[in-house]
Amino acid sequence: MKIGIVGIGDIADIYLKNIGGMFQNIEVYAVCNRTREKAEAAQRKYHIPKLYETMDELLGDKEIGIVLNLTRPAEHYEVTKAALNAGKHVYTEKPLAASLAEGKELVSLAEERGLMIGGAPDTFMGAGIQTCRKLIEDGVIGEPIGAAAFMLCRGHESWHPNPEFYYKKGGGPMFDMGPYYLTAMINLLGRVKGLTARTKISFPERTITSEPKAGTKIKVDVPTYVTGIMDFECGAIGTLFTTFDVHSKNQARFEIYGSEGTLFVPDPNTFGGPVRLYRQGENEAKEIPLVFDYAENSRGAGLADMADAIREKRCAKAGAGLVNGDTDRYQIYIALVDGADYDPTADGADGGNHWHTVDTADMAGTGIDYTTDSRVIGYGSYDSDENVVVWTEKTIEIVYRSDRTPTHIVVVASASMYGDYFTGSTSSVLTVDDFVLVY
Repeated sequence: MKIGIVGIGDIADIYLKNIGGMFQNIEVYAVCNRTREKAEAAQRKYHIPKLYETMDELLGDKEIGIVLNLTRPAEHYEVTKAALNAGKHVYTEKPLAASLAEGKELVSLAEERGLMIGGAPDTFMGAGIQTCRKLIEDGVIGEPIGAAAFMLCRGHESWHPNPEFYYKKGGGPMFDMGPYYLTAMINLLGRVKGLTARTKISFPERTITSEPKAGTKIKVDVPTYVTGIMDFECGAIGTLFTTFDVHSKNQARFEIYGSEGTLFVPDPNTFGGPVRLYRQGENEAKEIPLVFDYAENSRGAGLADMADAIREKRCAKAGAGLVNGDTDRYQIYIALVDGADYDPTADGADGGNHWHTVDTADMAGTGIDYTTDSRVIGYGSYDSDENVVVWTEKTIEIVYRSDRTPTHIVVVASASMYGDYFTGSTSSVLTVDDFVLVY
């Protein structure tokens, strides 16, 4: 699939290297950048067919299937929105947008237009995090009871040539580095059901000491000390702390605590290891061999998967998914940055899974007859007490997203189903690998 890149910043080089190299199912077809010289340099180095003067020209190219948004964080919303309105699928660097309202709008717009939206981080797809996930799922550390993750540094003004944007809208430690930790934590432990956070700006003004802007003052507009506590549906409690305000020897620390041991997770801003395990009765932590692909810097893995997902008509692994996707994850980012409390069960909404009585109106316009379509493997209903009173060999589930907008899911034949469906409660679990959306 052909990719059009908007923005040739510091992160662009690794994408350009991996697209068409590591990932053969995608190719960079066109680029554009506000500074033409950067785009020209990228075109020469990577033999890119087309260079456009403006984003609108690139978006008008019918050969482009996915727009890769590598602009600065404050520009992500406008670029992604323009691409969606032009009928393009979008994969963006993190964050999705600089505010909760903008993020929700983009996800809704993609859904309305039948387009896919997703983005970084895709490091959770790497060998390191996936090896950790297998250890947890295999019960090696017992029952997960907690997690702690820290990203500690004194900021970027001492080394980055243009550090101002780190302290402006869309910047700060949570939007810059927090997505790596939060995405990995959710991938390893599952959904978050509640959160509380506190933030502050420790230093309202900073001085750049790196060249070429040494001596320039930066007014800090976003929180630079961000700490939060998350309650996971699995029962674990997680702590996440990101800051640009402290001196620390070790920047990254990430641990998962279980009833039988502790898992030392590798830096989630990388794809590889080391993965270390400490179990009760052992003298020291042992390094665990990685058992999955993508141990090297594999940025673009999520983009390549999105291209496959578009062809295969499934959800992208690094996309705005329906169960543990970007909508929930993004609201947690906002709660952390705002220092707010987050409770997806507020205002009477369950925030989880409900059985839902399905009728003809639900299915109108979908082209699916849930009672006869051979793709559908289930549907059910519940009474006023939310006890399952109708169960067939098929089931349809309603999932409340973080904005409390209900989305019907029709489970199709390639899905996997787990859990006890006759418990008579909303805690019954249905995991889907493939499904058809019903709006």
